[in-house]
Amino acid sequence: MGKDDAATIAETLAGFAAALRPGDIPPAVAERARHLILDAVGIAHASTHYDFAHRSLSAMQELSAGGADTPVIGLAARLAPRDAMLMNGILVHGLDYDDTHAAGVIHATASTFPCALGTAALAGADGEALLTAYVAGMEAGARLASVAKGGFHQVGFHPTGLIGAFACALVAGRLLGLNAAQLACAQGIALSMASGSMEFLQDGAWTKRMHPGWAAGAGLTAATMARHGFVGPKQVYEGRFGLFNSHLGALARDGDLALATAGLGEVWELTKVNVKPLPACHFTHACADAAVLLRERHGLRAEQITSVRALVPAEVVKTVCEPVATKRRPQNSYDAQFSIPYIVATALIRGRFGLAELDEAALRDERTLALAAKVEYEVDADSPFPKYYSGEVVVTLADGRELRHREHVNRGGEERPITNADVVRKYDGNMALVASPARAARVRERVLAIGRDVSALDVQAGLAARG
Repeated sequence: MGKDDAATIAETLAGFAAALRPGDIPPAVAERARHLILDAVGIAHASTHYDFAHRSLSAMQELSAGGADTPVIGLAARLAPRDAMLMNGILVHGLDYDDTHAAGVIHATASTFPCALGTAALAGADGEALLTAYVAGMEAGARLASVAKGGFHQVGFHPTGLIGAFACALVAGRLLGLNAAQLACAQGIALSMASGSMEFLQDGAWTKRMHPGWAAGAGLTAATMARHGFVGPKQVYEGRFGLFNSHLGALARDGDLALATAGLGEVWELTKVNVKPLPACHFTHACADAAVLLRERHGLRAEQITSVRALVPAEVVKTVCEPVATKRRPQNSYDAQFSIPYIVATALIRGRFGLAELDEAALRDERTLALAAKVEYEVDADSPFPKYYSGEVVVTLADGRELRHREHVNRGGEERPITNADVVRKYDGNMALVASPARAARVRERVLAIGRDVSALDVQAGLAARG
């Protein structure tokens, strides 16, 4: 094949997605995939406990009027298929507690699973087809996001929504029976649908929550249009106005297009996906853990502390450290989940950071806010980002002592994985917020049986609450 005839990135990814068979996926990868889905389902159920979920549902019910027949995770409501995907994505991603592929800085499950679940049910597919499509989407999404090397965040785009649309075009297209040429075309169509602004960071707006669900619906739309012969551009990623040039600008030169297809079918990026141990932006976890350990080891009290420095990767400053005034006094729980000052101060005072630390009383605790005002950030010159999301906390005490602890590899990183058993424990904790132990056990059993003689419709129905 000559240079001019070389396959595009979209064609290569399409070929992989079209050809992938259940037997190609190693058993350990398939089992991890089920547990990543279980993690997402538990978070989605927990999200139904919060106001954002019910406001989102009200909007989706209005849009679905007259065509609502698709169940929603953790709720008794039924919506139109694409509205259900959007709603499920909001539920999975709404607490910012869902998994993250480190190198790609993308929450891929939050889009690919709602898309796979909804499309598989529409297509009358079995659980094995659902799982295979999900894995294909995870592999494509992780690689595409990795190309940018963290650059999307720097220019204000959220990879979860942006890249999720392309991954979901492959997920939906595979389940709808598209051939490789149609799958490539679907990615081209998705180029005009992919979105996700980071402006929510300025004021704690809720818009990030909708990004993965919007990507799921965009993927289904793009795949359906491609199936009916609608024509999309071919140079989806590498073209003059392709994804990386149009969305990264000058930073496109720092990306590596080879990462988009490297090791397809041989190296399983799904196994590198980090499960979150804390309900906050993954960029904050290492500093949170460092603060907890300093408190435990030295019996720290807030009144002893005169100043705090948090060392973070340069690439995460815009996300979790700025604007400084807002980060020190978060406007709401979502704002708090992206705040190094608030999370470090909370960890130093409470010795933990969980969902309880995001309630209104915690957010307005003046003792915590007073300590947050003492937290400064500093760029960590030794950070291994994006392979790991490192963090270090340095506490200066009134008696002049300086105490410090570094978490070079965040919990959940490749060298400190969250095991499948850990995922089950996290799932059980999230489900306990809204469901009985019996229901939690039934849902867990249903999810961990995906790909083992259970239809997608059965999975979908089993995840919904009874009216």
